[in-house]
Amino acid sequence: MRSARGWRLAGIRSALAAIVIACLATGPALAQTTVRVSGWGGTDVAIVEELLARFVRPVVEPQGIEVVYEPIADDFPTYLFNALSAGTAPDLFYVDIFWAESLMRAGQLEPLNDYLADSSVLSADDIIPELLDAFSLDGKIYGIPKDFNTLALFFNKDLFDLAGVPYPDENDDWNTLADKLRRVSALGPDIYGLALQPEFARMGALAFATGWEPFDEQGHTNLLDPRFVEAFSWYTGLAADGTGVHPEDVGQGWGGGALVTEQVAAAIEGAWLLGFLRDAAPNLPYGAVPLPRHPGTGQRGNLIFTVAWSMNSASQVKDEAFQVLEALTSPEAQQWVLERGLALPSRAELADNPYFQQPTPEAQANRIVFLGASDGFVRPFKFLDYGGSWLDPINAAINSVILGEQDAETALAAAQEQLDLLTGR
Repeated sequence: MRSARGWRLAGIRSALAAIVIACLATGPALAQTTVRVSGWGGTDVAIVEELLARFVRPVVEPQGIEVVYEPIADDFPTYLFNALSAGTAPDLFYVDIFWAESLMRAGQLEPLNDYLADSSVLSADDIIPELLDAFSLDGKIYGIPKDFNTLALFFNKDLFDLAGVPYPDENDDWNTLADKLRRVSALGPDIYGLALQPEFARMGALAFATGWEPFDEQGHTNLLDPRFVEAFSWYTGLAADGTGVHPEDVGQGWGGGALVTEQVAAAIEGAWLLGFLRDAAPNLPYGAVPLPRHPGTGQRGNLIFTVAWSMNSASQVKDEAFQVLEALTSPEAQQWVLERGLALPSRAELADNPYFQQPTPEAQANRIVFLGASDGFVRPFKFLDYGGSWLDPINAAINSVILGEQDAETALAAAQEQLDLLTGR
């Protein structure tokens, strides 16, 4: 007869045998690899959490890849620059086009060309070319845009109807649009045609329509180029006769806020305006059209505002990180982003998506903004590695002329002097 100890040993052997048989039946367990992913905090956290749960983890976890999400609530660029320098940065992270170039030039982002060439899920041809170009340098691709915005002209239909003026449309050039805005502003002393946000982030699109480029081959800027002067003068000149207004003069800090006061007929904004309109002015009847063409070149200009998923060049799990990147930018993930009205996805194939055929003002406005990435002289919102230091003199010049503090010639001369110092001219 077996002792109690013998029975226990027999039971243990049986249990071990069962485990061995189960392992042989199911194959060896996959080694777990952790990929760290980071972006900014706020409302973005819930969006990325759902993206990971719906479209990423179900794809990569069976491959033995664990995704750890690390949103940063505070100043994300500062966090990222410090983490990259310290060697503690995540494997995948957001890179805003505004400060992307400094990371590209510093070698802190992994070139993705070879990964894209070998991938059966994601290729360079899948992404809107202008977006991919924004994250490219010297033939190397350093990020896959996750979404983007461009500029469009949003307008209040009621004010145009009240003035008996046709709505702005895709055939307008600078002259015909200015005429429409001027006629609407004639409704009264407190009604204006266009919100003149004093920023290159609005006025710059018009400068690009002339064919002007922000930098020459030596990296210098010429604000006294007649093409830039023309765009600057058209934009700021709308304030001189009351056709346009500084948003602060109607108690607002930006063009979208000015639009909802119903004192301003139009504003140049991106699709970020739509969520604001839903909350702040749900009954405002609005439309959206492309920016006007330059009467000489016949082209529109525009700016691309975009954020990419980029890979840490020092990552120890690059292949696995790219698999996560593939899932984050998959057609299914981008379709979900589009249908939720969260952002405009970067895949070119979505241009003909049924979402854009919906007759709602929001869907039609999103369509206009989406198509703006490929219409005319479109440039990314980046300025070598100068960032805000390049923008500041231009913004100050726009602001001073709109407020009547300086004339265009004086303001541009002062801005040019500052940019010459900045670019070493």
